[in-house]
Amino acid sequence: MQQFVAGVFVLVYLGMIFGGLPGLALNRTAVALLGAIALLAGGALTSGQAWASVDMPTMSLLFGLMLVSAQLRLSGLYDLLARRIAGAQVSPPRLLLLVMAAGAGLSALLVNDIVCLAMTPILAEGCLRRGLNPVPFLIGLTCAANIGSAATLIGNPQNMLIGQVGNLPFGAYFLDAFPPVLGGLVLSWGLIVALSRQDWLLARSVAPVPAVEHRLWPMLKGCLLLAATLAGFLCTSIPREVLALGAGALVLVSRRTQSRRIFALVDWELLLLLLGLFVVNHALAAAGLLDAMYAAVRGLGVDMARPGWLFGASALLSNVISNVPAVMLLLPAAHTPQDRLLLALSSTLAGNLFLLGSIANLIVAEQAARLGVFLTWRKHLRLGLPVTLCTFAVTALWLWLRWGGLYVAARP
Repeated sequence: MQQFVAGVFVLVYLGMIFGGLPGLALNRTAVALLGAIALLAGGALTSGQAWASVDMPTMSLLFGLMLVSAQLRLSGLYDLLARRIAGAQVSPPRLLLLVMAAGAGLSALLVNDIVCLAMTPILAEGCLRRGLNPVPFLIGLTCAANIGSAATLIGNPQNMLIGQVGNLPFGAYFLDAFPPVLGGLVLSWGLIVALSRQDWLLARSVAPVPAVEHRLWPMLKGCLLLAATLAGFLCTSIPREVLALGAGALVLVSRRTQSRRIFALVDWELLLLLLGLFVVNHALAAAGLLDAMYAAVRGLGVDMARPGWLFGASALLSNVISNVPAVMLLLPAAHTPQDRLLLALSSTLAGNLFLLGSIANLIVAEQAARLGVFLTWRKHLRLGLPVTLCTFAVTALWLWLRWGGLYVAARP
């Protein structure tokens, strides 16, 4: 049975690397689900064990916040902000600063993928209408969305998982993560400005992107629900997933917006991907193979209990298999709150390195291509590489200053 589980695990994670399996029209979500089904059909897990392996608090938190984000998107809030920013009569560097500040701020409070999905078409169109090259601004948006999402335990799925499994306090995590996030964001803006000085202008015509109706009450309702949820995270002992689901339930209670419009904006594929990976990784651990993997890498001198190795492994795996699967594999090695902070920061910031390193990057590239703006991996790497190295350096320096030798000496 161990060999069967190992074979399924290898196939699933090959699917994570390549975005599917050769010869089959499968994406990562389908590969993960097929892996989970194969484990059930092969007797590696019972249906009860499979369901018990799914971290429902994480799934519930993510689903509830997706509903709140859907409310804000349907209300036209993202559209309104993107149009105001794109139309601001400021210099290109200042426009980039506005884009990155908005992307980072929204991504810290809402799932960064949805922020990028809503803002990209408006931003690209606004840049083209002003004769500006959208590429530096779109890369700035993706980098800021990834960096900003690292600031809280609700900015992206991997942080939600780390926060829920690790039982991290919402406010304490923010206070620890905010300094490197802010420093990395400012330095990333400076780097993109310095490297894009010759690339600001691009004269082109473009068809207008249809505006979303801006509805004041739904917009206010979404903002109030988000504010109340954040206040609950900070000031009450109510489980975060309960607060998020409560806010999501109130989103569904509407006289004008039909529930199917809200459900249509939920990222069901992401939820199914998480479900499949929970089952596959649980089967790996239950078969004793996860411990064997950690023992094997320790035999090679790679000790995940050491912060440097954990940081490096997280950065590498996040770009090879994507950050959510990487976090699922490495979370058992993150024993302390410091380890979990390190894992959250490194796995998220690593998404800026390659175009394929983050779902948010791919969303921006796909949305921009519909307007004839092509964000290639070369263009992304030219800015993403220095941004990633810079944010890594700032984060490593902050972690060393924050805990220093005490953190290193405390490791087993």
